[in-house]
Amino acid sequence: MASPVTPATSATSTTAVTPAARRREPGVRGRLRVADRVYARIAARAAREALDDAWRGRTERGAPPKVSVAVPGSTVTVRVSVELPFPADLAALARVVRERIAAQVGGLTGTRVGEVVVVVERLVTGGPR
Repeated sequence: MASPVTPATSATSTTAVTPAARRREPGVRGRLRVADRVYARIAARAAREALDDAWRGRTERGAPPKVSVAVPGSTVTVRVSVELPFPADLAALARVVRERIAAQVGGLTGTRVGEVVVVVERLVTGGPR
């Protein structure tokens, strides 16, 4: 009497990988879709990290960044609203935020960042402690 053969070990299994499929380049085998909320979370964290030094030693801190993203095709556009400490070099802080977001989003997702728009919603006064 022959032993039963399970589908996982069957020679005629339909899940077998053909040699041609193994040789295909990674980009040809499938597609990865990153959800908009993932881009937004990465960008928000990058903005917070970029501003950590600016807020250090102050009595009052700004609200967390608000982020929205658009993914038209294969690029991502990020819009981030931040509150910045005052007095400070606002242009330099905005540049640090923009560069950090572009580097983190691009580096972690592999998606090209087309534009990062930094909107300063409010200036927070409250000098050093």
